[in-house]
Amino acid sequence: MITLDFNKINGLVPAIVQDYKTGEVLMLAFMNRNAWEKTLETGKATYFSRSRQKLWVKGETSGNVQIVKEILVDCDEDTVLLKVEQIGNAACHTGYRSCFYRKVEDGSLSIFGEPIFNPDEVYKK
Repeated sequence: MITLDFNKINGLVPAIVQDYKTGEVLMLAFMNRNAWEKTLETGKATYFSRSRQKLWVKGETSGNVQIVKEILVDCDEDTVLLKVEQIGNAACHTGYRSCFYRKVEDGSLSIFGEPIFNPDEVYKK
């Protein structure tokens, strides 16, 4: 089993998520040991939600699943880079393809791109 260093951020490692074809950065999430092992076991990106304090498989609610194509581990073994196939074309819970859909321009944030889905419809409670 591959051993990662989960000791630096209270049992978590950052997971940078990138489209495996284009290289576009889709999101940043965190994994604990269970999420890491589940990702390796299933091939579906699984993360640890810091706000909900539980595991979540990307797309379990929205259908926008991430199929892991390649995993890179940094030199300190405390950060991973997941290269994924983004099923459903949207990685962000706000409906955009990437969580990085805003840029700093003239001291403020501007949105670029168009949302792919309406989060109010997808995440009805």
